[in-house]
Amino acid sequence: MAQKGDIWQFSEAPREKLLRQGAAALSDQELLALFLRTGTKTMNVMALSGHLLREFGSVHTLMTADYETFCAGPGLGISKYTQFQAVMELAKRFLSRQVACENAVTSPQVTTLYLQNIFSGREREIFVVLFLDSQYRVIRAEEMFSGTINYVNVYPREIVREAMKANAAALILAHNHPSGMAEPSMADRQLTEKVVQACALLEIRVLDHIVVGQGQSVSFAERGWI
Repeated sequence: MAQKGDIWQFSEAPREKLLRQGAAALSDQELLALFLRTGTKTMNVMALSGHLLREFGSVHTLMTADYETFCAGPGLGISKYTQFQAVMELAKRFLSRQVACENAVTSPQVTTLYLQNIFSGREREIFVVLFLDSQYRVIRAEEMFSGTINYVNVYPREIVREAMKANAAALILAHNHPSGMAEPSMADRQLTEKVVQACALLEIRVLDHIVVGQGQSVSFAERGWI
């Protein structure tokens, strides 16, 4: 039974909307309200979810907030924090399994979602390599290099060495921009060319380099840079 403070202010409750139209039809506010379930003494759950999104700025910022920052929000606490952490880990494991079964070329959306989950909440630049078999399925993903908030040193020879160990036929390169903007720099493009050239000597293809920002990503392959 709904509590007095939880009377929906929208024309249709999110649960019924989800069942009728699917989860993709719900706004961030509606999805968060479904997760929170109840509001506070002063705010119904829809008002609370809207308040939290305004306070944190986005779902991403809310879900990746540290423990103290998260629990300081109204209606939140250790229970909701652990639930969020569990949901995010389940998503990572689901995508990890899915990307291992999919062709990275024909399912680029799955690959991008997987990478966005890897980089979620990371405050330093991380350089990841996906090692693929001859069918372009992921053999394994490796976080190969870690740097500062805006720079990471990458060594093409080490990428080639790991590719040989994995018996990889192809690679997908990826790194994050913790500042938020996914637009690749000239240094990113020059590095990619060096890796492509190093891998070509051993007939290993570099299929893409994906740069991930906050809620956005840029594919070198889609731009015709590879």
